[in-house]
Amino acid sequence: MIIEVRKLVKRFGAKPVLRGLDFSVNEGDFVALLGPNGAGKTTFLRVLASLARPTLGSVSIAGFQLPSQASNVRRNLGVVSHLPLVYGDLTAQENLQFYGKMYCVPGLYQRIKDVLDLVGLVTRRNDLVRTFSRGMQQRLAIGRAVLHDPAVLLFDEPYTGLDQEACDMLDQILRNVAGRGRTIVMTSHDLGRVQDLASRFDVLTHGIIAASTTPIGLGRRNLLDFYRQALAG
Repeated sequence: MIIEVRKLVKRFGAKPVLRGLDFSVNEGDFVALLGPNGAGKTTFLRVLASLARPTLGSVSIAGFQLPSQASNVRRNLGVVSHLPLVYGDLTAQENLQFYGKMYCVPGLYQRIKDVLDLVGLVTRRNDLVRTFSRGMQQRLAIGRAVLHDPAVLLFDEPYTGLDQEACDMLDQILRNVAGRGRTIVMTSHDLGRVQDLASRFDVLTHGIIAASTTPIGLGRRNLLDFYRQALAG
């Protein structure tokens, strides 16, 4: 298992958000994490990304434990959250240079060119990021996440703020990354898109994984039907 979570509890004060959650992912899987607002999806991804400490339970990614081996975990992760985490007063290229040097990416300048081409920003490589639209900043954030070719990618509602063209581009990026054997965990409310992308669908509600299935397991049902049944209990 490249991701293994056992009996994960996360509380904020006296309020439990994750309630003994179990979750495991094989290398190369693409897991769509579904659930209503407030179910704990973003909190769970923050724990996986080592941005929040678990209250109880164990979390292992790529053979490293959280939180004790967080620096090792981060080398194996690419993360796209609601915030692009790019610098507005740097150009697109300068942002990727900064992150690439942080991760000691080999052949950095060619890799940056390839990534900018992948996310459709080659012609804007020398423009300041503060001049970018929200969608373009999200594209650059995706480029930042894949730059060091991590084993695991975490996407928290990555379609937020993207226009139709950018959404289609993200679909292609995700297929490209998944096709190279990388592991993806993605939260999304866009069931139509994830049904065509993911190899597994998990429904998180009331702080636990309430149901899980695969495209084969769906059979003739659509993902929305499965999702509604999982929430209904």
